[in-house]
Amino acid sequence: MSREQATPPPAPERGHHHELAYREPEKIKGIDAEFLSGKRFPYQEDASLVEDVDLMAATPGEDLNWLEDIHLLEEEGTPAVFDRYSNSFLKIYFPIPAGREDELARKVLVKHLTSGNSYGIQLKEIHCKFPQPELGPWVEGSRTVGTDWRPPVLEGWEPPLH
Repeated sequence: MSREQATPPPAPERGHHHELAYREPEKIKGIDAEFLSGKRFPYQEDASLVEDVDLMAATPGEDLNWLEDIHLLEEEGTPAVFDRYSNSFLKIYFPIPAGREDELARKVLVKHLTSGNSYGIQLKEIHCKFPQPELGPWVEGSRTVGTDWRPPVLEGWEPPLH
């Protein structure tokens, strides 16, 4: 397509308001947990709600490496931790004392995962292809999902005959 063809038509005459039809839709450059869930969680705003999180007890098996990869980051100028299960940032709104940055980021993330609030964990029931604990290895007795996965079927669609 040439550049001339991609140019939107001139603005409509006065009195005709169709300019919205020619605007580019808003682009979302980053997704955070609030965008995915439509709300903030209390442990994002109150450090006392994560102080009792035992990081060693939450560590699956003897694998401490996964915790070492979790660091306090920043998203749009706000302290945040990355939730790899939903590929989104979980922003932290309480004051973080110097020297406790990674510890509190890890505690907020563990609280988020073990509470089932991570969007990625919420999708497991539908999309998980093999049996695994719904809330991951962090929560003892978590129900198993992925035992009966079937590929999604688009209603009315038939595969082509070969």
